[in-house]
Amino acid sequence: MNKIFILLIFFSFITASCKQDYVPKPRGYFRIDLPKKEYKNTPKDLPYSFEYPKYSYLLANRKAETEKYWINMVFPRFNATVHLSYKDINGNLDQYLTDTRNFVYKHTIKADAIIETPYIAANKNVYGMHYEIKGDAASNVQFYLTDSTKNFVRGALYFNVTPNKDSLAPVLKFINIDIAHLMETFKWK
Repeated sequence: MNKIFILLIFFSFITASCKQDYVPKPRGYFRIDLPKKEYKNTPKDLPYSFEYPKYSYLLANRKAETEKYWINMVFPRFNATVHLSYKDINGNLDQYLTDTRNFVYKHTIKADAIIETPYIAANKNVYGMHYEIKGDAASNVQFYLTDSTKNFVRGALYFNVTPNKDSLAPVLKFINIDIAHLMETFKWK
């Protein structure tokens, strides 16, 4: 009789516990340990200078033969690269600004929003724009810097992974701080 009573209680608990729908856990992402912010200066042979993170390195762009001062700031730990292109201004600043804007707004298909933030450091003769592209776009951050008469630098951040705004969010926020630091320490030579 005791065994039957225990079985009845056991089956009643099982039946009561099965009334709710099963809800799967949301997909999780790996924890990313971010390094301490430390910076170093660019090489002296560039017509511009800035501070870049010690956990990244500079690499000559593959077009280095034709475009001498094009460089890539590579973040190997995050599988990301900031591509920096340099151009001399010869009365064609409007064209460079239009090209940059076109490159940014090509991402509107995948972008949730594009936030434009002007940058002005008149004391250093550095002017520019920072574009933050929200969503699953191929490039989440782009910017340009110019002195408006002789020099123009354009930058674009790309991850070498399939875009996913949720999984990239912590690293994107982290690298965006480095890009802001690059812009704040940028100088023409």
